[in-house]
Amino acid sequence: MDSYKRRTEKLLSLADIKINGSRPSDIQVHNPRFYARVLSQGSLGLGESYMEGWWSAKRLDEFFAKLLGAGLDRKVNTFGMALAAIGATITNPQRTSKAFEIGKHHYDIGNDLYSRMLDPTMSYSCGYWKKAKNLEEAQEAKLELICQKLHLEKGMTLLDIGCGWGGLAKHAAKNYGVKVVGITVSKEQAAYAQHSCKGLPVDIRLQDYRALDASELFDRIVSVGMFEHVGVKNYRIYMETVREHLKDDDGLFLLHTIGGLRSENTTDRWISKYIFPRSMLPSMAQITHAAEGRFVIEDFHNFGPDYDKTLMAWNHNFNAHWHEIKDMYTERFPHFERMWNYYLLSCAGSFRARKNQLWQIVLSKNGVPGGYKPVR
Repeated sequence: MDSYKRRTEKLLSLADIKINGSRPSDIQVHNPRFYARVLSQGSLGLGESYMEGWWSAKRLDEFFAKLLGAGLDRKVNTFGMALAAIGATITNPQRTSKAFEIGKHHYDIGNDLYSRMLDPTMSYSCGYWKKAKNLEEAQEAKLELICQKLHLEKGMTLLDIGCGWGGLAKHAAKNYGVKVVGITVSKEQAAYAQHSCKGLPVDIRLQDYRALDASELFDRIVSVGMFEHVGVKNYRIYMETVREHLKDDDGLFLLHTIGGLRSENTTDRWISKYIFPRSMLPSMAQITHAAEGRFVIEDFHNFGPDYDKTLMAWNHNFNAHWHEIKDMYTERFPHFERMWNYYLLSCAGSFRARKNQLWQIVLSKNGVPGGYKPVR
């Protein structure tokens, strides 16, 4: 056990993290089996041992910002990680038959949680904090930014792939007079969005993007926080689908997605098991390769640091309202409070360390005559 502890101490020292130290980013170990578990299981062991109370840190976000900033996530390789990579190579984890699993696993766990954690628009993606003073302002600014980048005009048709709880569809229909079709693989999201958008020219469907009718064409297409569930083996199919449903004239497509620094075919094992199964973050190279020959990339906007602020706001809301929903979730999900805090704060730390990015990419089918005018 001492050898495992020494190896762990040596690794953490590279990130200026001390075991049982006094700083908020330092780690407090409560179970000596922690060391062997983390070294043998990597990120999965780190997350599960936190859920089970084997260790803690006063500021998980700072702990992860240091850990990921030092690249320690790539210094512990395990057999399980290798198996996951091999499995993703020989199979298509995001094939059509699995499309609705993410909805059931994550988005359908209950609007009691999301309505308390998110802002009133129910936006579950990065806010735009350029001028915002709080979460609601940041999310409203993000919705408006998207609409302006798409150059929406009254009477246009908009397809929202992965429409969530309908916040963008509602904003676009209400403020720009466009007709919206929103699709999602979550029953809870679809039901909420249908009610929220009632009376507006918005059609919310429980549908996978690959099931769209070939005859449907749209002036504009948008996808916010959904591409992370597409998977590298489907990127070209996804881009082809978008191209097929976008009108030729002056059609624009806006892709809003979290991005990774390297081209991978798997995601973090803990995130995959407990939060977003079958998810993965695209790299810039993977996106441009899938778009090659299909689209002109008109604008590339990275505001990844804004996701740190968004996640910290969600985490604050979650803890402020946990007492209201505690009984609803602890019976169904063991260690839910620690799991959810770990999820939100580890992700915040990753964006703070600039290991994850947030990209808004505007694409056109044939190039905008005279050039596209970026909006910031």
